[in-house]
Amino acid sequence: MSRFRKLAALGLALTFLGGLTACGNTSDTQDASGNAGSKQIYRTLDEIKEDGTINIGVFSDKNPFGYVDENGEYQGYDVYFANRLAQDLGVEVNFVSTEAANRIEYLQTGKVDVILANFTVTDERKEEVDFALPYMNVALGVVSRNDNVIESLDDLGEDDAIIVISGTTAETYLIHNYPNIPLQKFDSYATAKEAFENGTGVAWANDNTEVIAFSLQNEGYTVGIPSLGSNDTIAPAVTKGNTTLLEWINEDIKKLGEEQFFHKDYEETLTDTYGDAYKETLVVEGGKTE
Repeated sequence: MSRFRKLAALGLALTFLGGLTACGNTSDTQDASGNAGSKQIYRTLDEIKEDGTINIGVFSDKNPFGYVDENGEYQGYDVYFANRLAQDLGVEVNFVSTEAANRIEYLQTGKVDVILANFTVTDERKEEVDFALPYMNVALGVVSRNDNVIESLDDLGEDDAIIVISGTTAETYLIHNYPNIPLQKFDSYATAKEAFENGTGVAWANDNTEVIAFSLQNEGYTVGIPSLGSNDTIAPAVTKGNTTLLEWINEDIKKLGEEQFFHKDYEETLTDTYGDAYKETLVVEGGKTE
């Protein structure tokens, strides 16, 4: 290699390393076997404050939790919370649309600082991200058509496919507990919804909050299984090791609980869909689940 080419290669390498440094801190990760993995990139609380903008991952097609309205504005329960987090931090919010399967990746690659996208807390996910205090209760549910209401998964055969969204707890639960039931997997809520409405699958399994909302917003569907598996919680998530941001979010959630913020969030964003019937069941104030 010529001296010119060597210098050019060195310059590119330095530029690349400088770009990584500019993105924030990095920490070593490990894969499932304990081997050193790729670098995780995140911005600390002070770096976010200095920048003046926080990047928050939300859904853009999951009404009423995270969606884009007819004016191109983000709306929903998670979005309402995200706006308040940014306000309390004293920065602007930049919403980043995410799919269920991309939530962990977006944190680990520094694309977002926080995920607020109906992210159910599980032991497996805790190994890859850090969860803050919860702000909602959730379980799994199953919605089906009125002409064939599914009330038990034990009644399904090998030809009865269920729709799931890749990267969700519904997918994991069905694979582990009902391996003989075929799954029709989709990457987004919008594509799953369209497929189900067009006749794909005998049922759709997802968070019970979401399938209940679907049945209330669309005629001809019934949630025959309103609770499946364990009762879980939904919480904000940050990149593994980003302790300054995690601790600040936890303190803010506690303060918000004192003013009953999440009840107000429900009233502003979920009442039109659910009415008041689910308020006390779904809402978690101040991170306290009991």
